[in-house]
Amino acid sequence: MAHTVVAVDLGASSGRVLRGVLDGGVLAVEQCHRFPNAPVHVPAGGVDDLEWDILFLWNGIRTGLAEAAKRGPVDAVGVDTWAVDYGLLDEDGRLLGNPAAYRSSRTAEPVEWVFSALSREQLHRCNGLQFQPFNTMFQLVSDTSRVRNSLAHTMLMLPDLIGHWLTGRSVCEVTNASSTGMIDPSTRRWHPAVMRLLADSFGVPVPQILPPLVEAGTVVGPVAIADIDMRDSAGGPTPLVAVGTHDTASAVVGVPAVDGLPFGFISSGTWSLVGTELDAPVLSEASRAANFTNELGVDGTVRYLKNIMGMWVQQECLREWIDQDMRNMSWAVLDAETEASEPLRTLFDINDPAFMAPDGMLGRIEDWCRRAGEPVPQTRGQVLRAITESLVVAYRRALREVVELSGRPLGVVHIVGGGSKNALLCQLTADATGLPVVAGPVEGTAIGNMVVQLRAIGALSGSLQDLRVVVAESSSLSRHEPSPGAASVWDEAEARVFSS
Repeated sequence: MAHTVVAVDLGASSGRVLRGVLDGGVLAVEQCHRFPNAPVHVPAGGVDDLEWDILFLWNGIRTGLAEAAKRGPVDAVGVDTWAVDYGLLDEDGRLLGNPAAYRSSRTAEPVEWVFSALSREQLHRCNGLQFQPFNTMFQLVSDTSRVRNSLAHTMLMLPDLIGHWLTGRSVCEVTNASSTGMIDPSTRRWHPAVMRLLADSFGVPVPQILPPLVEAGTVVGPVAIADIDMRDSAGGPTPLVAVGTHDTASAVVGVPAVDGLPFGFISSGTWSLVGTELDAPVLSEASRAANFTNELGVDGTVRYLKNIMGMWVQQECLREWIDQDMRNMSWAVLDAETEASEPLRTLFDINDPAFMAPDGMLGRIEDWCRRAGEPVPQTRGQVLRAITESLVVAYRRALREVVELSGRPLGVVHIVGGGSKNALLCQLTADATGLPVVAGPVEGTAIGNMVVQLRAIGALSGSLQDLRVVVAESSSLSRHEPSPGAASVWDEAEARVFSS
């Protein structure tokens, strides 16, 4: 018997609703709807802030779910999004304004306030997280200066907010909760010391506004959407399953690691998440100093990783070129220009905070290169080649640190997500790391989302390894072997970037 599930996959640059049909142990995925996403500049209190147009996203989700329901029964739905951002609801369950976007600058002062009350070392021992100024706890401190904070009854992470609108139920799934800075990664529960700090020192109303924690695979409740008749294969209500609601958690489930080798992963999209899967967090001072993070995964795992800027820099450059009405913007042309450009001509630190904000990315790359004494890219191909190779340098360094800090050697690197389509990126990553790279699936996040749903409703069973067998059987993969003698070139490249 075939089973059909639907994944709502929201990324920082686009949202998709995808339908997956499991038949004979193979999952076939098709797109029902795709829609753009971007933070919106909003004037607030005399400054320009960034917020998410959550109602536009909700409308795109509704459109996609309506299309999925038209195509036939839906046995489950799962939602994943990016991390850290959230909505505040009043006591009637109404949203108190658009959720703030993590690229907002509103947390600069709250970060200083928090670290004046608790050192970075102490906080890391509590939550094991990589320091990011946009982690949820800093955003909540920022919210205490806003009127809506006094009206807040419930805080819902974005996938849980969508789930609330789908079912009327309020929960907080742990993979996304672990990005808040308020979770103890060893117990997978809210950390009492962090709760006390936020409540007593800053007036954040926790834990009162926090909903119950649930693990991935929990059935939340029946989906009920006005004007959309969605039913399962038996004619009953379609359940919402709390999947790995942090998109990276779903992407790691979607890693087709079936050869028994210890694996590193690169979830390559707007962000690149580079790391490995562990059974327990790494809470050492060396890990904190290297800015690694312990985010919770599906089935009691830990995603030990580093956040790297990812395709965001490229996306912003492409947007500028489109605004300039530049011609020949097909991927075939852009890829050819990238590959034709001189290797390792220009490199930069792609994780530099200078590249965090939107707008003016080409100018910021030029400024960085001038300051560091790197050749300024002169052509579109040179810009794209510099971005690709700078990503590879960052991947190489992060994967080496993973091994050093976790004590776990790696036998293969899996690249999932949009970056897995970039053959040059994948091959250069193999060359730079000296490890084979398996590229795909492109829809790793959605497939990871779907197999957790399928297990929750009884259509699949077993461990993560069993789920990954289905992923591998359902995916088109390519393998890239490292080129002999390439590592020394990348030693020099890494030294150029990180000695600048």
